[in-house]
Amino acid sequence: MLKGMFAAVLVACALSPLARPAAPAAPVTASPEWPMQWDGKGLRPLALSAVEQRFASRFPGHIARMTDGEQVLVLRAVNEPTRQLHPAADCYRGLGYTIRNAQLEADAKDQLWRCFIAERAGQSTRVCERIVDAAGHAFTDTSSWYWAAQTGRSTGPWQAVTLARAL
Repeated sequence: MLKGMFAAVLVACALSPLARPAAPAAPVTASPEWPMQWDGKGLRPLALSAVEQRFASRFPGHIARMTDGEQVLVLRAVNEPTRQLHPAADCYRGLGYTIRNAQLEADAKDQLWRCFIAERAGQSTRVCERIVDAAGHAFTDTSSWYWAAQTGRSTGPWQAVTLARAL
């Protein structure tokens, strides 16, 4: 039950701009080939809810939600600069979470991620995110990514990854 709630919150955070008026549908492009493993662990796709599917139909790219059994991954293939891609911390705050320990962290591959702990009702979730462009350049915050993409200093398609693990 807790994992289900956790997954729903993560997806709600990743897809929260639903309060905006409906935008024209993004051009249909072929769905990317999503990874089958993450850090050596097999991934299992998780279905998008009806609300998530509605958001995805307007998103300029593709969205997948997966799990490796220990964490939930929200993968977004982004075809163009968009404000629909926003910081996960903002979303969690909007859902009533307290954010603490926000910092940049390097993983085992020396890749930088923006990570934080989200807490609500006695439950803690560790969340990390990053965006990578077609040339392999990474961004740890969406504002830097957006302006680099908007001004042509970063080219797509981009892959945005949000990882969330219950603590």
